[in-house]
Amino acid sequence: MLHRNSYFKKSFVYITLFSLITIFNSKCIAQQNEEKEVFKPHHQIGISINHVHVFEGIDADGNREVLSLPAWGVDYTYHISQKWAIGLHTDFVIEKFKVEKNLAGGEENETVERSYPIAPALMGIYKVNEHWSFLLGMGGEFAKEEDFLLTRAGAEYGYELPKGWEVFGTFSYDFKWNAYDSWGIGLGIAKNFGGK
Repeated sequence: MLHRNSYFKKSFVYITLFSLITIFNSKCIAQQNEEKEVFKPHHQIGISINHVHVFEGIDADGNREVLSLPAWGVDYTYHISQKWAIGLHTDFVIEKFKVEKNLAGGEENETVERSYPIAPALMGIYKVNEHWSFLLGMGGEFAKEEDFLLTRAGAEYGYELPKGWEVFGTFSYDFKWNAYDSWGIGLGIAKNFGGK
């Protein structure tokens, strides 16, 4: 009789463990299926507060200095697939400054003034994983004094929030052809529209 009770206790324990594992596993599978939504192309609008750094800056006395300039970023992105997107990403520097055109390729570097330049770029975006994206594109920097062609490369780290919102950090490097280069960092928020 004692042997029989021990058998039933072991059987009861095994059946209970098996049931709990099965229930837990089915809940995990259901949750994974919910998370694997079917991707739908969608739009995204973002705004960021940035700092643009220029190594070839010129101070009021004509001496070379590194400038840290406040800027806003306004980004429109169209997500084509889970991995690829295209967008128009625009930076607005909100200060006047002087810079040395060190990429112009002459013996003497010319100093130019920049008045509140606006720098839109058409970007191709590759999303490596859930959070990281790499960006590459071309555009221009426009100011009343002179316009420059630019190539922009960057990286973004995004974290999705409920209801289609996302917070993101951004790093970008702008190479202004025959002029100067700059790099920027920023923090922003974005909203997804349609399809997602």
